[in-house]
Amino acid sequence: MTHILSAVAWPYANGPRHIGHVAGFGVPSDVFSRHMRMAGHDVLMVSGTDEHGTPILVQAEQEGVTPQQLADRYNRVIVEDLANLGLSYDLFTRTTTRNHYAVVQEMFRTVHKNGYMVEQTSMGAISPSTGRTLPDRFIEGTCPICGYDGARGDQCDNCGNQLDPIDLINPVSRINGETPKFVESNHFFLDLPALVDALDAWLRTRTNWRPNVLKFSLNLLDDVRPRAMTRDIDWGIPVPLEGWEDNPNKRLYVWFDAVIGYLSASIEWARRSGDPEAWRAWWDDPATVSNYFMGKDNITFHSQIWPAELLAYAGKGAKGGAPGPYGELNLPTEVVSSEFLNVEGQKFSSSRGVVIYVRDMLARYETDAFRYYVAAAGPESQDVDFTWADFLRRTNDELVAGWGNLVNRTANLVHKNFGAIPTPGQRQPVDEALLATTTSAFGTVGNLLETHRQRAAIGEAMRVVGDVNKYVSDTEPWKLKSDPDRLATVLHTVTQAVSDCNTLLAPFLPHSAQQVHETFGGSGTVTPLPRIEEVTDLDDDSRHYPVITGDYTGGDLLTWEPRAVVPGTPVAKPAPIFTKLDDSIVDEELERLREKA
Repeated sequence: MTHILSAVAWPYANGPRHIGHVAGFGVPSDVFSRHMRMAGHDVLMVSGTDEHGTPILVQAEQEGVTPQQLADRYNRVIVEDLANLGLSYDLFTRTTTRNHYAVVQEMFRTVHKNGYMVEQTSMGAISPSTGRTLPDRFIEGTCPICGYDGARGDQCDNCGNQLDPIDLINPVSRINGETPKFVESNHFFLDLPALVDALDAWLRTRTNWRPNVLKFSLNLLDDVRPRAMTRDIDWGIPVPLEGWEDNPNKRLYVWFDAVIGYLSASIEWARRSGDPEAWRAWWDDPATVSNYFMGKDNITFHSQIWPAELLAYAGKGAKGGAPGPYGELNLPTEVVSSEFLNVEGQKFSSSRGVVIYVRDMLARYETDAFRYYVAAAGPESQDVDFTWADFLRRTNDELVAGWGNLVNRTANLVHKNFGAIPTPGQRQPVDEALLATTTSAFGTVGNLLETHRQRAAIGEAMRVVGDVNKYVSDTEPWKLKSDPDRLATVLHTVTQAVSDCNTLLAPFLPHSAQQVHETFGGSGTVTPLPRIEEVTDLDDDSRHYPVITGDYTGGDLLTWEPRAVVPGTPVAKPAPIFTKLDDSIVDEELERLREKA
């Protein structure tokens, strides 16, 4: 058994999340985590809502509420959506907890003590109309290095170079379109040049990363400069140093505090579990495997900034130093970055109405139909265009006609002929061959899932489904009534094969996997779903918020191996597992998009 940390990107709490977001961080992290638990590993899956920064301030002001009120509202919306999607977080929390504040401030103090937080004067971008600091990521312009029109104030996604907002040609604010004003201000900078050798040595050991992620990450080291970790803003975590912490207009940069959320969420989970030190098994043990899930626009912060903070905390850079009370914390084992999901040939844009919110998708369609689409056609290694026509086709032709039909006709044959799973007679080579196929698939599909090739994994699982469907067509059990022993053997064999396929598909389709289990007379929970709990802040009794958590181990849960079906188990007349979609949904959904635009 290995300890596995699934560190999942923190959705920003300035609005509901759309399906492009969860296609990048949500479904892939859950599929992986579910599989690794089934395979016997001890998984800790953590995340939460990211709630600091200027965009929250701006939107709160527009809506006439406080930043905390805005964050509270969207935290709850996001929690409900991600729980309904079936994402099996051990803890999904938020960055406005007092626990998170304390962990972030401890990280900052130790990094500063070790010499890797240096005070410098810099030119910061200010909104001329509000006087408020503009985040680097919310300033866009032309890249001075490659000429790309659409570079951000922190980096150019086209050439990969790190930038400062003042470097951009014709910079504009994404918040209101105005040209920023640049003013001098004192800030703390993370001394990346003092950490670059340690970062480079570590990255060169990451040979199993997706090639695009590793290449991008290594390229970042070609132009390393100190990176500002504080901001002129009054919404965020105070800088925990004398002369700074009482300044109402200086706060830690939201991206400094957000990535520390993986650690603070683990600590909060441990504190809530009754063993406050339990988090250390996932952070201090070098044998732990840690996987970070996000979209490609966040690679920089997970392959450079967060590792640099961890190295600085441990005193592993050129300036030396010693770890703080958290000890020498593990660096990421793998940064699992997905590409972008677009929609009907356009980039997702809530402001332009080019958007499909998670809540709307799950209200109109089956959760597992959406999860299937993401796994089978999602942006794993390249940008992908979501179209309603493709969603309809994959749902009807693959999920309904392939897997759903196999489950339904198998259960129907068992019910009509025996009323229960029959006892098999002597198996023939064709029966043994089918079960050998389903059994061997556990190794193939499992290896693909462990190496983050989920599209290939679900493709292999569905290929096996096709083999089982072919077995039913070839053996023609409906013609075997005059040979009850052979009929019983065939139906027992196909029932076992369906059970195996259900286990193979369970990480992708947890809701319907439970239904399939019950269709064949199973009882109890075999694919646990998350739950929402209302909790009180561990360090502030006046604050309350919802978290996602769950019980994902123990009991009679599916494990990553064949589970022998039990002869004599009653099988009732089945109901369809999946709903076939009407062709009309394509035009209806396209019209909805046009109405929003």
